[in-house]
Amino acid sequence: MREAILIPLGYLLGSMPWGYWIPLVFARVDIRKRGSGNVGATNVWRTLGFKYGLAVALLDILKGLAAGLLGTYVGDPTIGVLAGTAALLGHWRPLFLGFEKGGKIVAVTGGVGLAVAPIASLAAALVWILIFLVTRYASLASLVAGVALPVFAFAMGASWAVMAFTMGAGLAIVVLHRANVVRLVRGEESRFEFSRLSRRRSSAPQA
Repeated sequence: MREAILIPLGYLLGSMPWGYWIPLVFARVDIRKRGSGNVGATNVWRTLGFKYGLAVALLDILKGLAAGLLGTYVGDPTIGVLAGTAALLGHWRPLFLGFEKGGKIVAVTGGVGLAVAPIASLAAALVWILIFLVTRYASLASLVAGVALPVFAFAMGASWAVMAFTMGAGLAIVVLHRANVVRLVRGEESRFEFSRLSRRRSSAPQA
């Protein structure tokens, strides 16, 4: 019975497209028509600036965290993993966007990870920050952190359910970033230029 409630609830939490709602409400921008068209935090950051991108990233982390924690403490750790996995599915194909393309699940994976494997997830987050600061490629940082997450989980003796989640999420992150991988190999991937971001934010259309 718990699974029948908590897993769909995890999907609904994941389906909340903050990367679409925040720009639409506060900047009157349909983010699906800007930049890469992705509703994740990276495209919001590139299009509208750091504050918008950070807000979306935090909300995406929180919805993954909420799904994982509700599943774990109302159900059990395995249900927490299943509810968290459902949140990833909801973020990828959100109900509130008519099941159209959502985000690439990086921030949501981090949120679920904080609920089911907190130390491993914090270590992977540090990897993301380090790679991003050194290379200024958000996609490369996401790829490396996604691969590092199951490694950290294994090193810290995670349960089989958590290992399955981290390996599956890491693989999904790689698959969803396959176009980025091609651009990285060709040297065509765009770096973040922080000086440009502030100018772009100030000049972004408001309608």
